[in-house]
Amino acid sequence: MAERTPLLHYRLTSSAAGDVAEAVGVQLVKPAPRSGSPKLGVMFGVVIPTLLSMFSVVVFLRIGFVVGQAGLYQSITMFLVAYFIITMTVLSICAISTNGALEAGGAYYMISRALGPEFGGSIGIMFFLANVCGCALYILGLVEAIMSTFGVPGGKALHQKLPSGYWWCLLYGTILLFLCFVVCLVGAHIYAKATFIIFIIVLTVLVSILISFFIVKPTAVILPETSLSNNNSRRTANYTGLWLHTLKNNLFSNYTVDYTTGAMMSFARVFAVMFNGCTGIMAGSNMSGDLKNPSYSIPRGTLAAVFTTFIAYNLLSLLAAGSCDRSLLQNDYSFLGDINVWPPMVTVGIYSSAMSAAMSNLIGASRILYALAKDNLLGGVLAPARRTSQSGNPWVSVLISWLLVQVVLFAGKLNTIAGIVTIFFLLVYAAVNLACLALEWASAPNFRPSFRCFTWHTCTLGIFGCLVMMFLISSINAFASIAFMLLLWLLIHYLGPISNWGYISQALIFHQVRKYLLLLDVRKDHVKFWRPQVLLMIANPRTCISLMTFINDLKKSGLYVLGHVKLGMLDGLPADPLQSCYDSWLSLVDHLKIKAFVNLTLADSVRHGVQNLLFISGFGGMRPNTLVLGFYDDCTPEDCLTSQISPSVNCGSEVCSTADSGQQSSLFFPSVRRPEDPKYLQEEEYVSIIADAVKMGKNVALARYFNQFSREEVLGYQSSGGPFVDLWPLNLLHPDSHGYVNVCSLFLLQLACVLRETRAWNQAKLRLFLCVEAGCTLPEDEERKLQKMLMELRISAQVHTVVWDQVVAMHWQRQGGRGGEGDGPLNDEARLKPEGDQDGDQRFPSNTSHLTNEYICAVNNLIHGHGSPRPAVRFLYLPHPPADASRYHAYLYQLDLLSRDLGPTLLIHGITPVVTTDL
Repeated sequence: MAERTPLLHYRLTSSAAGDVAEAVGVQLVKPAPRSGSPKLGVMFGVVIPTLLSMFSVVVFLRIGFVVGQAGLYQSITMFLVAYFIITMTVLSICAISTNGALEAGGAYYMISRALGPEFGGSIGIMFFLANVCGCALYILGLVEAIMSTFGVPGGKALHQKLPSGYWWCLLYGTILLFLCFVVCLVGAHIYAKATFIIFIIVLTVLVSILISFFIVKPTAVILPETSLSNNNSRRTANYTGLWLHTLKNNLFSNYTVDYTTGAMMSFARVFAVMFNGCTGIMAGSNMSGDLKNPSYSIPRGTLAAVFTTFIAYNLLSLLAAGSCDRSLLQNDYSFLGDINVWPPMVTVGIYSSAMSAAMSNLIGASRILYALAKDNLLGGVLAPARRTSQSGNPWVSVLISWLLVQVVLFAGKLNTIAGIVTIFFLLVYAAVNLACLALEWASAPNFRPSFRCFTWHTCTLGIFGCLVMMFLISSINAFASIAFMLLLWLLIHYLGPISNWGYISQALIFHQVRKYLLLLDVRKDHVKFWRPQVLLMIANPRTCISLMTFINDLKKSGLYVLGHVKLGMLDGLPADPLQSCYDSWLSLVDHLKIKAFVNLTLADSVRHGVQNLLFISGFGGMRPNTLVLGFYDDCTPEDCLTSQISPSVNCGSEVCSTADSGQQSSLFFPSVRRPEDPKYLQEEEYVSIIADAVKMGKNVALARYFNQFSREEVLGYQSSGGPFVDLWPLNLLHPDSHGYVNVCSLFLLQLACVLRETRAWNQAKLRLFLCVEAGCTLPEDEERKLQKMLMELRISAQVHTVVWDQVVAMHWQRQGGRGGEGDGPLNDEARLKPEGDQDGDQRFPSNTSHLTNEYICAVNNLIHGHGSPRPAVRFLYLPHPPADASRYHAYLYQLDLLSRDLGPTLLIHGITPVVTTDL
């Protein structure tokens, strides 16, 4: 026998791989086509861009500021805290970037595809603004460096000819920003080609700085003129070279006024400035579209860059603290150029790193804005930003980004913008950690990143660290940025289209719901915490709109399931015909704004279908306990749905759905049954469904005339005293039953109370009608006993006594006389005993055949006569169906006579205890 080759050893072409994936039901995620083949590896694609972003003007202009203000100990603490935060974030970035195909877009792409469009879009806008402010930060740093070299301190040096002042600095910043704008407008490839050259320059400058600390002899450095007005009379400060005494003097903090802004420094403010040297960790991730292997390059390149910059920053801090007087560090932020072996070298490094960082942020901001506009998250607001040139450069996004950076430049001071930029970046980093944490907590099988050096602990620490530092830096700005993010979240939620990216919220909800459903033990159910959990059976939603909205009020905080049975069998069908129906049903639920689940089934009969739904609907302790059916009569069905939505296309006998411009599915359901069309359900089967539900321990309610129900009218009653809900808790088809205090009657009262607790019915007035025989028991005694029972059950209702001697006499004459004395409507021995069914339902089948149409019509007229003002809905007692199937027709006919022309009516049969007088 020939040896079999393992399947995994085959090499598949792209088309063959697609065929195999389609055969086994796997959805392959194909990245968007790229203009050219990616050629960037770990070094050029991740390490160099990240190093250039982190080695910005901070490393050349703010190392002395950090050490001079905070001292060496606190400086190292700041770097440890900052790098702890960004390391936790880098771990989350590495995890997300190694979990599938990563396209260009950086943090915005990762967050939006992980957390959904609302959260991802709001964070994307924040990331865009952070890059805008970051670009302004580097421009201002470059202006500061230029003014330090070429500005006019006193007119002594020949090369110091540039006039200074706020407006002059703004002019210089505008010119430099315009140069960056021109480069970005032409194309990002110009900057990309110069990346390696700039990196070599920056690396050379750093090496020269390190060498200078060892070979430059002690000297006096002339302080800049701008620092002299800061309560500092000294014009020079000492560079001592590496000396232990100098190191000891610089170990502890000595916060003073910052000579560039005039603000008093603190740990939080110095940390905000220093942290900007750590905010370039996303540069490598933003290059994901041009990497050979993003999943391989991003983790290794980003971690390598972070480790390198951490060593460099701490080494420079140590050397500066051991060789420079505190006065030099606090009053000359450009001291590295003064002590360098060749001072222009540092100037070149500052200029090149600042310009590269500014262009990088400007390009990054424009690409993020373009991605936001392309995803159409804010509707037409960002539509112009989608425009590109023939080469694909999003020039409108570049133009908008340039204008926003120009606005930020009016702040005028590097340290002023640094705090805002830091808070924005911290918020973005917290969101990245949150995205990774959500993916980890959701336990989705498809979240299996190849980078496993992270846990939910690292994500949580990253979130906590970012939020704490945000509020330490500036609590006001932190609250404002979070509020702004939430506002963006709401805007995107209402303006943005429905996406197919997947929503992490759904995965988290599934995970939590599954966990809590397992904790919901049916053995611990108690009558005190009973609530209605309704299964409403619907033949055609077009005729049941009012009933669906009413049951949504009646269920209150309980389970609500819409059930539908489609006749047919899977035998001989190519696929399940119900799968294409769910979208229309769910769209209908959204359209009606009801809180309901949808459960459809395929069966050979309606009866078997309802049985299936009663058996399988819900999980654990969340299962329907009440079945609601429409009443079986000969009324002509009315289409109540067409007037509420756009006209639909009839799909024959099938239920189908289509998308309406990607916004909302149109609702397509079968046409309403015509009067001459046969019914799918016969009388015997209908009553059998009621009997089946009772056998399965379910309460039953039959809804009639709800095509006349209007929720708008109910809301309109609020200003005129509230709607009325009429309750007739006596078994009117069995007047010799044990009165009003049985399980079914109490269930009817409980449902009325639940209905009144909803917002639309909170002003409703319950009217309870007490049928008494004046000749047997005084009406006052009956009313007093019923009032006492209602008080014990905490039910507020108006009790109306109805003397019905003439009506009930028809029943007694048919019976041959009155029942015993103990069978009165409100027997003392029958009071408040909900634990048993006292109405003799199990004996009822033998007690219905004697009823005459005259008696039932008289009862119907009695209900009519006591219906002023007209109630919004009536609740009637539904008798148990007869055991003999041959009496089903008579049973249904009697129910029809009893409830005829009563308006919206619920006939209710309850078999489970639902009220208690215990605390």
